[in-house]
Amino acid sequence: MEKVRIGIIGLGNMGTGHAKYLVKNEVKGAELTAICEFRADRLEWAKENLSQDIQLFDNLDAFLNSGVIDSVLIATPHYDHPEVAIKAFKAGLHVLCEKPAGVYTKQVRQMNEAAKESGKVFSMMYNQRTNPLYKKLKDLVESGELGEIRRTNWIITNWYRSQSYYDSGGWRATWAGEGGGVLINQDPHQLDLWQWTIDMMPKRVRAFCYFGKHRNIEVEDDVTAFVEYENGATGLFVTTTGEAPGTNRFEISGDRGKIVIEDGKLTFWRLRVSEREFNETFKGGFGQPECWKIDIPIEGKETSHMGITQNFVDAILHGTPLVAPGEEGIKGLMLSNAMLLSTWTDNWVDLPIDEELFEQHLQDKIKNSTANKEAGYKTFDVSASR
Repeated sequence: MEKVRIGIIGLGNMGTGHAKYLVKNEVKGAELTAICEFRADRLEWAKENLSQDIQLFDNLDAFLNSGVIDSVLIATPHYDHPEVAIKAFKAGLHVLCEKPAGVYTKQVRQMNEAAKESGKVFSMMYNQRTNPLYKKLKDLVESGELGEIRRTNWIITNWYRSQSYYDSGGWRATWAGEGGGVLINQDPHQLDLWQWTIDMMPKRVRAFCYFGKHRNIEVEDDVTAFVEYENGATGLFVTTTGEAPGTNRFEISGDRGKIVIEDGKLTFWRLRVSEREFNETFKGGFGQPECWKIDIPIEGKETSHMGITQNFVDAILHGTPLVAPGEEGIKGLMLSNAMLLSTWTDNWVDLPIDEELFEQHLQDKIKNSTANKEAGYKTFDVSASR
């Protein structure tokens, strides 16, 4: 195979963005050959703005079995990601899936099993993994520079969304349409990076999610979560769409200092000796380890969506290791599911979560969802705009 023929499923905001760089041949070794979309106006847009050589489909099965694609890029609404991916794997196709992996871990686990059985390349569109800030953070943690992790804190409140944003689509911020609020829509990248950079998942979660606290919506728009790790470390995750101005600050404390990512900079407060060693040897009463503030130089640039797509193509053509293996999509989703379940049950939630219990609660929410009552469906069409 000299080129990977890619077919995009869903021509909403994200799908359209992917189509634009693919049709310009900005991903080496890739060719956009087909699009699956159910809305006539989006198909018309594709005819007018993309290559005439691209085949257009309004039937998913016909698209998957057309023989004109080797892989798919899934850019559909959240609920449809696992179902569409499973069909693609069964059709013998490689899969690149937009975030989040799905709405609940049970369906994502089924997707991961299908991927494993197929033997095909499977990647998630976790484009923030290409951000040199987080790549450097992961490198510092893995190299042991920070020592054993003791605390993680992420305040990510710069997701401001007005009521008009939520009113722009009946599916927005509904259990039936999106399957959640800020955790499933805005925060998947941060939830992924939270565990990816330190290579640790919490052992349990206690969260407080507030539903429609700042806006007239039915899902969570304000969340504070506390987590505990196996090694005794703790963590805090705070997020909302209702504050202005917001904050984006990720702080990790370890035995050898702390690292803060904020305002596009990575700062390392490095201890000359570890806190553990200092505590064992210091006899002066008041005092603390000598500390050096270091502005860590960041090399390279974020390649974002195009970088993940290039990596996906390279994995198919050359066996290049994936930056964001698809199977890892369940980890960030596990965190958001755990936060919701903790709130719904008013209790601690152990990881991995009780998937059946979460689905039961979610289905109850969907049953009473405003979108479900008004539109009469559980999920949206594969073509719906994101």
